[in-house]
This record gives sequence, C-alpha cells and structure tokens, in this order.
Amino acid sequence: MDVYEAVASRRAVRASRDDPVPRAVLERVLTAAARTPSGGNLQPWHTYVLTGAPLAELKKRTAERAAAGDPGDEPEYRMYPPEPKSPYRQRRSAAAARRFEALGIRREDVAARRAAVAANWRCFGAPCLLLCYIDRAMGSAQWSDLGMYLQTVMLLLRAEGLHSCAQMAWSVYHRSVAEVVSPAADLVLFAGLSIGFEDPSEPFARTGRAPLAQTVTFLDDDAPSSPARRAGGLPGVRGRVVRAPSTPGAYGSLNVTGRQQW
Repeated sequence: MDVYEAVASRRAVRASRDDPVPRAVLERVLTAAARTPSGGNLQPWHTYVLTGAPLAELKKRTAERAAAGDPGDEPEYRMYPPEPKSPYRQRRSAAAARRFEALGIRREDVAARRAAVAANWRCFGAPCLLLCYIDRAMGSAQWSDLGMYLQTVMLLLRAEGLHSCAQMAWSVYHRSVAEVVSPAADLVLFAGLSIGFEDPSEPFARTGRAPLAQTVTFLDDDAPSSPARRAGGLPGVRGRVVRAPSTPGAYGSLNVTGRQQW
C-alpha cells in the first residue's frame, strides 16, 4: 500500500471485529511512528496501549458512567470553540448528519443518538486502544505535534491492514482512564485511538472534504496580485486568493451538540 492509498483509505471506522491485533504489529507501527516530526524534537507524546483485561476493565468503568448519564469529568482542554463560526459549524453538523443517517437514526431520536455516542467507550468493538497523553506544561505547538503523531500511526495501521478511530471522547472520562492506566500527574489525556480489523457488515458514511479552492491559496508568478501584495506585503509575489462561499447550507444544517461529539 503506497502513501496515497493509505491516506485515501483511512477513515474513522466505528465497527471492528474482536480479532486480536498482534503485539508485533503494534510494536512495528509505533516504532516507525516515532519518526513523526516534532518541533525541537521534543516528541511530546506519551502513549499507552491497552488490550485484554486492562481494556475490558476500562470499557466497563466508562460504559457504566455513560449508561448512568454521567456528563463526564471537568474538561482539561476545550474540544471545540464554544460557538464555531462558518464554515466550521456547517462542516461538523454535516458530518454528524451523514453518520446518523447511515445508521438509520432519525434526528429526533435522542436515545439512539446517545447510544451511538456511548459506543465510543466500547471502542466500537475494537480489541485494542491507544491512549495519547501530553505533558500539561506543553503549549499549542506541541499539541499540534500530537496530531502529526496520531496521523502517522493511523496511516501505518492502514499499511498493516488495520483500521482505527480517533476519539477525543476518552478525555470526557479522563479520571476513569487514569484509574486504569495510572499516568503521571503532569500528563493530560488528549485522545484515544481504537484499533482493529473492520467489520464490513456495519453501515457507514464517508464524510466529504472541502474543495481545494476553499482551503488552499497558491501564490506564484503568473496569477493576479494578491491582497497581501496590494497591502504592501510579499513584494514581487503574485497570487491567487480563493475565498470559501458563505452559503449557510453549504455543508448541511443539522445542529448536533455535546462535548463528546467528534
């Protein structure tokens, strides 16, 4: 599998078989993922990998809290802006709408939606969970390093025939997680990564991505002058600036809220 195929086939898989993931494969993936770039080579990730009895105990504790309607522990970081502006709000709402539609869950079926969210804490059936922590003294630049690390892990898992699902949801019950893994007191749980072999019998919806023109600006010698150059910046550079459309319904309109939303 080449890199492009790994990127194209990677998605959040929320239905896995319970076939065990070989320890040798996990070690090979995580050894290679250590080559992830990080500013100053800080390598700020602290990783715990759970299988077997430890994972079963964690699933039990978090599932009980979710079933009881426990809203979770005091957040140690903010998952999303309190009021995401356009187009980010529409993108998140559209992704949630597509997922619930694929599962056959109606918008007004609150109980079914909660049950779908609660599946996070069962790892969606996956037999392996990676938990990614960071030292609370680190700044936003180091948190971005965690994203590069997890993306590297997810792509390497695809090369091994495995799928995964990144889940900030594990941070909702970070105290229960800490009771099982006993992390150092100066570590903050960022996210989990459920790892396993996909169960193809489960329905899913592939979420879309914004067109390149909405997220990328090319600056080159042949394009019309860019606003930056007209304002006196980037001397001698000409560029194409493409603005995202402001149409409110461009990405759907379903309003889905909740700290555990992904």
